[in-house]
Amino acid sequence: MNILMLEDEREAAAQLVQMVKRIDPTANIIAVMETVRKTCDWLSVHPHPDLILADVQLADGISLDVFAKVKVNVPVIFITAYDEYTLKAFKLNSIDYILKPVDETELKAAFTKYHALKSNAAISNEHLYKLLEHVNNRYLSRFIVKYRDELRIIAIEQVCYLHAIDRIVFLHTLSGERYIVDNSLDELEKELDPHLFFRLNRQYISPFNSIQKISNHFNGKLKLDLKNCADDKIFISREKAQAFRKWIAGN
Repeated sequence: MNILMLEDEREAAAQLVQMVKRIDPTANIIAVMETVRKTCDWLSVHPHPDLILADVQLADGISLDVFAKVKVNVPVIFITAYDEYTLKAFKLNSIDYILKPVDETELKAAFTKYHALKSNAAISNEHLYKLLEHVNNRYLSRFIVKYRDELRIIAIEQVCYLHAIDRIVFLHTLSGERYIVDNSLDELEKELDPHLFFRLNRQYISPFNSIQKISNHFNGKLKLDLKNCADDKIFISREKAQAFRKWIAGN
């Protein structure tokens, strides 16, 4: 398996090469690129590899720009210290998105996913790319939020509800904590699993397990009580009430 690596830190690249060799001794790192420009130039004149390992942050920009400039029908495993590009990465032909410091178990799982897809009838990279478009139609599994000088990981199962106030979206956890998230509710409505989360109204998105009470209200509206929420004026419009009932019923 030929692998192209995009990493601008030499020490990090060397460590990643060693990790790859432990996971798959037959893997061949054909080149290590430090910049977007060099990567684009390389891909323009060389046969494309079987897999790309790409740090998001490169010396002259982000590796996501490579795929905007060069057509690359090659699976990609993105690696980065930041989680802000996750959704954009998964719109590309990515297998996984691993946060630094790289955990060898996570990288091995990503390689296993690649081999499983690749061995499916010995498909070509072109076919694999199309298959990945389906595989990567996945939803958020966690949030990375800022808290003072640190980043915290909030698993999707910990989300109590999301509440927008004056264009600022707050994530409330089941344990009663509150964090600001960068996404709008409109964006999150598309990025969260619709089987688990419902857009109640302009201000709220809630998972099923956070709904404590549902009451009928005037003109066909529904009134909701959410866990850990003092707002007693959460309403679902008459127009959305039927869809909400179907969602609650699991339809």
